[in-house]
Amino acid sequence: MTIDERFLQLVYRVPSTTSRARVAVWRELKRLGALYIQQAVCVLPDRPGVRERLDKVRERIDELGGESMIFVLAEVEEREHRALVESFRENSAKEYAEIVEECETKFFKEIEFERFRENYTFEEAEEIRQDLEKLRRWLRKVEARDWMGAPGRDLAHEKVAECERLLDLFEADVYERVGDPGGV
Repeated sequence: MTIDERFLQLVYRVPSTTSRARVAVWRELKRLGALYIQQAVCVLPDRPGVRERLDKVRERIDELGGESMIFVLAEVEEREHRALVESFRENSAKEYAEIVEECETKFFKEIEFERFRENYTFEEAEEIRQDLEKLRRWLRKVEARDWMGAPGRDLAHEKVAECERLLDLFEADVYERVGDPGGV
């Protein structure tokens, strides 16, 4: 039995004179959410916006003196479809878990450490806010390439929301201890 969901398969070759070009292409494809099925062969779901982003990667491959071909996989056998979907889910679940770990092992600990040091400054609060923004951007990127509904999304959202709550409390303590930075 075949499944009608379409996938895009990219097969490419980049000159092997330097690993820098290969790594640049690999990084762009991983950022896009590509699933490698073997070296220089990857698959993406044929979803809105993916083809356009993939075309930009192909332009980059051309600029590096490489070659690429895209194949549309319109009818995928059920077994292979299951394997692809599961691999996409595993990749996204791993990324959600990394976000949760970043919140728990770094963000939470950073606020705890600054409280321990009694480092209640607006500069420190702003630095931590920038870390929160990085977490939010990371979560948005993971969600954008979570095409198969991986587990872990809700927990990642909960942890990022907890980071925000902890930061709000820290900022309130900074304001209480230092005062209004815009005040006269």
